[in-house]
Amino acid sequence: MTIHLLDNSLTIDIFFEVKDKEFEDNVCVRMVEDCPDDERLFRAGETNVYLTPQEACQLAQALQAAARCSLEVQDE
Repeated sequence: MTIHLLDNSLTIDIFFEVKDKEFEDNVCVRMVEDCPDDERLFRAGETNVYLTPQEACQLAQALQAAARCSLEVQDE
């Protein structure tokens, strides 16, 4: 899955890294920034974070919970 954020200057790819299937942390979150250096969130143009399936699920649950809270506040 690919997500584009911050006016398309940040691309986030989330995928299962098949070649690393023997490792526990084989879910990759790749962040690629296409912006001037002084506007970067990260030091490198590309940053990879490898998560275990359990950590990936926790991250997904946390994002969904925050989104639900935000939507509930908007509905008030």
